[in-house]
Amino acid sequence: QVQLVESGGGLVQAGGSLRLSCAASGTIFRINAMGWYRQAPGKQRELVTTITSDDYTNYADSVKGRFTISRDNAKNTVYLQMNSLKPEDTAVYYCNANIENYNYTSNYWGQGTQVTVSS
Repeated sequence: QVQLVESGGGLVQAGGSLRLSCAASGTIFRINAMGWYRQAPGKQRELVTTITSDDYTNYADSVKGRFTISRDNAKNTVYLQMNSLKPEDTAVYYCNANIENYNYTSNYWGQGTQVTVSS
């Protein structure tokens, strides 16, 4: 059983910063790509950013230059540093990870953490 637990969401004023964390636990052999997605009210879930096991990163155009993804493989944790936040960044942020245990590989999702940016 694998779990992803997110933390770090909250309410912040426009221009402010937040740092999200997502820790994986359970039966884990290897974590491949990890990433963050978000879903705003009335909208579909969208990709924010991903990071591979060798630290190759990819960002949505809307967050380039403002958000930074990183990972600590020793802690099975991925982070999202969000700077210069805008009201349009308001959403539930979900962590995703592609994880191998000793029998299979699967994608896992966290429970989501709310980020609200006030104008």
